[in-house]
Amino acid sequence: MNASRALPRAAGRAGQYVALLCYLVFLAFPLLWLLSTSFKSARELGSIDPTWLPVHPSLDNYRAAFDAQPLLHSALNSLIVAVSASLISVAIAVPAAYVMVRHKTRVGQAGTAWILVSQMFPFVLVIIPLFLVLKNLHMIDSIPGLIIVYVVWNLPFSLWMLQGYVKSVPTSLEEAAAMDGAGRLRTLTSVVLPLLAPGLVATLMFSFVTAWNEFFFALVLLKSPENQTMSVILTRFLGAEGVADLGPLAAASVLATIPSLVFFALLQKKLVGGMLSGAVKG
Repeated sequence: MNASRALPRAAGRAGQYVALLCYLVFLAFPLLWLLSTSFKSARELGSIDPTWLPVHPSLDNYRAAFDAQPLLHSALNSLIVAVSASLISVAIAVPAAYVMVRHKTRVGQAGTAWILVSQMFPFVLVIIPLFLVLKNLHMIDSIPGLIIVYVVWNLPFSLWMLQGYVKSVPTSLEEAAAMDGAGRLRTLTSVVLPLLAPGLVATLMFSFVTAWNEFFFALVLLKSPENQTMSVILTRFLGAEGVADLGPLAAASVLATIPSLVFFALLQKKLVGGMLSGAVKG
């Protein structure tokens, strides 16, 4: 009887592993193909029969990419914008989420509903008024102006995400801190904030990736080559007739992907823990 039950369970588990493996291959294939393309020669890229792996691996595409465009400078711009926007948006979202969760009012409920509705607005709907506001502030074609845009755009998501983590913090801990004489600010910084560490890491990670990969706002608001971010610089590998310089473009795209992969690798444990915490307790 036990053997008859164990066999279907083993088969079901094996099927789950196979499905998971197929899903991982599906997710990893674009990155692996991009990496393979970046090492192929121009002759291989123009071949009618493409190969999975480069026959004669070469770094020529990377050299050409660095020679053609200021990749390091644009990557530094992207890093400054993404780090600044994610840190500022989370710094604003933490106390705001705490107040919205602990002090439930009609205004707070309306604010939560507005957060969800605002995420449905398309970029093109806000770009003209946003451009006019930044123009009046003399912040068009500037890194600080783009940071402000990303902070505003990331803030609703950060608020919505952090509310679930704040709800998971027991109020009894805050009551105990209040009995010991701690004020609201001290309670938030000394009691609540350390318990929000997994959620803060997850929110920072998603905010960083969103700002790093964003293209439309950066394309419209940044005109000077020295201010442009990595996502905008990648478009320069496209010719006037839309013909892509495929090898250098693949090499530059690989370089643009590295920061996100490094962040995920370094913060993987806390990121997964934060996601699970918010999903279960929120």
